[in-house]
Amino acid sequence: MLENRYIDREKSWLAFNARVLQEAADDSVPLLDRLRFLGIFSNNLDEFFRVRFAAIRRLSLSGISGEKYLGGISAQQLVKDITEIVIQQQSESLRILNIIETKLETENIFIINENEISREQENFLKDFFIQKLSPELVTIILNDLAEFPLLKDTLGYLAVKLVMNHTSEVRYAVIEIPKTINRFVVLPSNNEKQYVILLDDVIRHNLKSIFNIFDYQSISAHMIKITRDAQLDIDSDLSKSMIEKISTSVKDRRIGEPVRFIYDQLIEKDTLQFFLDKMKIVTTDSIIPGGRYHNRRDYMNFPNLGRFDLLYQTNEPLPIPGLSLEGSILEKISTKDYLLNAPYQSFSYLTKFLREAALDPKVTSIKITLYRLAKNSQIISSLINAAKNGKKVTVQIELQARFDEASNISYAEQMKTEGIELIFGIKGLKVHSKICVIERTEKDKIKRYGFISTGNFNESTAKVYTDVTLFTSHQQILKDINKIFEFFDINYRVHRYKHLIVSPHYTRTRFYKLIDREILHASAGRKTHIKLKMNSLSDFKMIDKLYEASNAGVKIRLEIRGICSLIPGIPGMSENIEAISIVDNYLEHSRIYIFGNAGQTEVYISSADFMTRNLDGRVEVTCPIYDQEIKNELIDNFDLGWKGNVKARYHSFKLDNKYRVRNHNPIFRAQLETYKYYRNKIDVLEEIV
Repeated sequence: MLENRYIDREKSWLAFNARVLQEAADDSVPLLDRLRFLGIFSNNLDEFFRVRFAAIRRLSLSGISGEKYLGGISAQQLVKDITEIVIQQQSESLRILNIIETKLETENIFIINENEISREQENFLKDFFIQKLSPELVTIILNDLAEFPLLKDTLGYLAVKLVMNHTSEVRYAVIEIPKTINRFVVLPSNNEKQYVILLDDVIRHNLKSIFNIFDYQSISAHMIKITRDAQLDIDSDLSKSMIEKISTSVKDRRIGEPVRFIYDQLIEKDTLQFFLDKMKIVTTDSIIPGGRYHNRRDYMNFPNLGRFDLLYQTNEPLPIPGLSLEGSILEKISTKDYLLNAPYQSFSYLTKFLREAALDPKVTSIKITLYRLAKNSQIISSLINAAKNGKKVTVQIELQARFDEASNISYAEQMKTEGIELIFGIKGLKVHSKICVIERTEKDKIKRYGFISTGNFNESTAKVYTDVTLFTSHQQILKDINKIFEFFDINYRVHRYKHLIVSPHYTRTRFYKLIDREILHASAGRKTHIKLKMNSLSDFKMIDKLYEASNAGVKIRLEIRGICSLIPGIPGMSENIEAISIVDNYLEHSRIYIFGNAGQTEVYISSADFMTRNLDGRVEVTCPIYDQEIKNELIDNFDLGWKGNVKARYHSFKLDNKYRVRNHNPIFRAQLETYKYYRNKIDVLEEIV
């Protein structure tokens, strides 16, 4: 028996990000996609430090141990452990980057620095610097400033040291690497060779031009980056609107406490100390040495250079059998439910649903929840179009969707101008549900149509996030959705729901009951199983309930992409539980919950993971699936993932991310097989027709 029953969620998350790094290291992944995974790894780490590490650090500095909330480890020890893990991961990511760059050279793609520029490239870069880069540069001489300037969260900076002639006086400066210009500058090609240089090195190449008014004997520039606490502090001034409060908090985030400082490990000691002193960064903060370049998240947008042979093959989204984008979606949904599984199938069905509702004279109202939206959202355009056509449009938009606050505020103001009724959530509860209901007048009666999803209504992320959406005209389910909107409006009244499972009032207790029922079946000798697919599992009480089911003989299979605080496969505790994680080209985001129920299988889709915040601190919606064909489809989806033996890793207390053992089984890459599954459905339908 292990000493601890749970894995710390922060360490489990770092293990997830290590799986992303494994993709960057995997020789079977196309080279440019390996760079993309390296960027995803870095971007994930930035967000981790801004949110989770910042919270642990605050707990640590308060003097509170926090062991009760952290699975048996103190906050102080956890800060140290995280820093050690991250230093190791950063070193590994740098090693992987060097390998990728070497392999790119065999493909005639060269990432060069300022010391490798040819004469022809020199002329190109001189013009580029004068015309594009120089006007965007912010350069600050630091020595004589009364107050050190605020270095922005997660931006890259060059820390510059100038040793002056004659006096040997040292001056320090900082140059902000502009976000307005692509980090990677594509240089003119030379025959078959292609060259890329980082913006950082273009700046280094032009240091003489930037500092030409100074008489110096030597100059050096090394990259630094600071990560700040991203917690929003919402003030309680009743005279301010929610938009004003969130706007102020987002602005204040820029001056949050530093939680991580990364520096080029070749930087001079006196330069490093100067910046640490001026920025008041002390040893309790996470100070991490790195390579020459930081903000490797920018590799997510590395130019493709026309080399599509070095990228994953793009699979075009498939149609939903029986549901046409050219005909009326509402007419089809009126007779049966349909399931959309993006990105395997086209997200356009969802936008088509809203566009049709916006134009249909019989549609009187649209209600929808919005969490994260695309940059140029077709969803917003459709809702505004509906309002212009006289529909009553009600939108619950979550202003506290982390790092999307500014975007959502902008959309909220845009919708308000167009006469859309806005709801800004409930005090103390984020609204994370993904629901929509419309009302249509048919034969002098109101008929409802709608959809419920596991993911955001976002056309951009729908290309890479796997999510399922149920289109339905089930009147009782849609009546329950209406009750949720009533709860948004009058939130002291707790509604009863006949079909939906809604957080924060019912999700925990309902899932307990579903698990207890499986325990009873197992105790009676009936066949039983639980299959759960989610992003994260970290709620200790829910884990204990799954341990209880395991001890009763219930076979449990878990597909968990991210955090898994449950420890599977331990005799006397979790011997009947297996758990895997799939990290591949698409980000696994669907929540699918399957309960065997002695042969009367029940299937649910949900916006909620098994995390305390989803169960008790947010408005989440879990929806039962009643259509047998869709039930079978979702069970097939889970089973396809479970058969995966290429991108699947085991969850274990060692956090070692071991790949699933293939034995003598043929290669089975779950995401590719899922695409084939949906393509086969179309082929079968065409044969019948």
